[in-house]
Amino acid sequence: MTDNDFGAGFGPLDKHGIAALIAGDIPHGSFVNLGIGQPTIVADHLPADAGVVLHTENGMLNMGPAAHGDAIDPDLTNAGKVPVTELPGAAYFHHADSFAMMRGGHLDICVLGAFQVSMAGDLANWHTGEPDAIPAVGGAMDLAIGARKVFVMMTLFTRTGAPKLVPRCTYPLTGLGCVDRVYTDLAVFDITPQGLTVRETFGATVDELAGRLDLPLVPSALA
Repeated sequence: MTDNDFGAGFGPLDKHGIAALIAGDIPHGSFVNLGIGQPTIVADHLPADAGVVLHTENGMLNMGPAAHGDAIDPDLTNAGKVPVTELPGAAYFHHADSFAMMRGGHLDICVLGAFQVSMAGDLANWHTGEPDAIPAVGGAMDLAIGARKVFVMMTLFTRTGAPKLVPRCTYPLTGLGCVDRVYTDLAVFDITPQGLTVRETFGATVDELAGRLDLPLVPSALA
């Protein structure tokens, strides 16, 4: 197997596979915010001994996995209105204090969804620019500039086959040069000064992805 074939026999990943991959890459002791949408399911894949403290935009620290059945408390939700559980030591605070944590550099990692990510690490995730699309700014701009590292969780291509990892974003921007790593169903990419480094692929080779994306890709030394 060559450098450009690594991982090609596995995948593509579903959303839970991507979430589990992200959960496994979060260092012990990290303070982490999970963005609205698919990133919230990362909480369900963190082991009990992960030592990760989850922060919510609506004012909670030490959030646990999603709540189900009798565990659902309608007053206990994440920022996406999904019922969640609390872990021992959970704390609650004002929305303004939550944003102060986000803007003040107190979060180690945030995981966000995206419509597009550029090869320079620019992020577009709040509006497609379509006339009938509903803008959803939320706290993504604050997280994108405030977190020490920004991970993106998304499919690599749209339903029509258009790349979401692009030379330059064409949608309204959330942040410039803020993305560190992109987790997708077909590959994981690091955004580095040397270019887009492919850490791992799932069901495709690096050469195949480079052709579909029309972007230069660098195989990782981890392969």
